[in-house]
Amino acid sequence: MSKDILILILGMTIVTYLPRLLPLYFFSSDRLNPFLKRVLYFIPYAVLGALIFPAILYSTDQLYSALFGAAIAIVIAYFELNLFLVVLGGVGGVLIWQLVL
Repeated sequence: MSKDILILILGMTIVTYLPRLLPLYFFSSDRLNPFLKRVLYFIPYAVLGALIFPAILYSTDQLYSALFGAAIAIVIAYFELNLFLVVLGGVGGVLIWQLVL
């Protein structure tokens, strides 16, 4: 292997791990104040909701069937059942809306 390739691999390694290492170093739990820690706790849920909601609206040709399936999935998720049952309930809700209503 040539020297240039090894330098390239080393550079890519640094560029890959540096963005992962810096947040762990700066945002370790003993350095954060309680308010910031609470805000950072809810970020994954907000991002997941922002990703899922538009996909729900455009998942079918009928907006109301998609909203009905989402409502069924939310009710099942509220009772903290298995994720598989939440997804199955949402799909079943869409199917019921499109076949029956």
